[in-house]
Amino acid sequence: MKTNQEATYQPPQAYYWTGVFLVFCSAFCFALKGIFIKMAYQYGIDSISLLTLRMVFSAPIFAFVAYRLSTKTNQVKVSQLQWRWVVALGVWGYYVSSYFNFLGFQYITAGLERVLLFTYPTFVLLINAVFRKKKITSTQAAALLLTYAGILLAFLQNTGVLQQKDLLLGAFWVILSGFTYAIYLVGSDGIISQIGPQKFTAYAMLAATVPTVLHCALANGLNIFHFVPQIYWIGITMAILVTALPTFMLAEGIKRLGSSNTSIINSIGPVFTIVLATSVLGETISGLQIVGTLLVLLGVFLIGWKGKK
Repeated sequence: MKTNQEATYQPPQAYYWTGVFLVFCSAFCFALKGIFIKMAYQYGIDSISLLTLRMVFSAPIFAFVAYRLSTKTNQVKVSQLQWRWVVALGVWGYYVSSYFNFLGFQYITAGLERVLLFTYPTFVLLINAVFRKKKITSTQAAALLLTYAGILLAFLQNTGVLQQKDLLLGAFWVILSGFTYAIYLVGSDGIISQIGPQKFTAYAMLAATVPTVLHCALANGLNIFHFVPQIYWIGITMAILVTALPTFMLAEGIKRLGSSNTSIINSIGPVFTIVLATSVLGETISGLQIVGTLLVLLGVFLIGWKGKK
């Protein structure tokens, strides 16, 4: 039985605000992904080759983390069934979903991609409602309407841009990426709490590296060493700054804040991407797209909000 002191214990403020800082930084790092992908595409690289470089360059980092975790004596023993789940979810979330996302970037701007990708919290809500019978509250229903209204506004703004070839195809791949990522999140919710976020992330990323490399081998014979040097610098930067570092910062943030508070803070991501896309890539943004983005962020905020401090 918990004592009164244990029942009323709250983490120190420094512990909480460190979690906020880590999630905020991870959102900024993840927002850089679209910028680097767009920069890489300017050098003529294809989607699977770029994804392979990202995974291959980040694999040693995750392998090192996995090794360090395996040497600790207090680690939770992982069953064969849990290992299968880790591998399956890693392949689904970090290979399938990522590949769809990289495909979408060939056709749409980085700013629009980030807004469309933020359909994934609504997909999580709908998947839980259908398969886990979790009731959608009136607040969440309003959040769904706000989110999709915002996406529609942001999307319609881009339909008149002549440079946006195959806009619908790009939007399809990005939304499909959001849907597959939502399935990954719902499926990984339980297993992460069982084996820990760092171990899950390290092994899931390593598992996703295998089909990524195989896909590249089938697509172009793993011919990924003939690009200009800038491509490899982008790949290394993505591996560290956009993959490994924010992944572990986000895992620690979830540990300190909980998933709901983390998702609320993480919703700042599209704002970062739009600012970066405008300043670095020279993408244009209109008032209508700003309004659409704000509606999406408000909807995501309401979905993550549970009315608790």
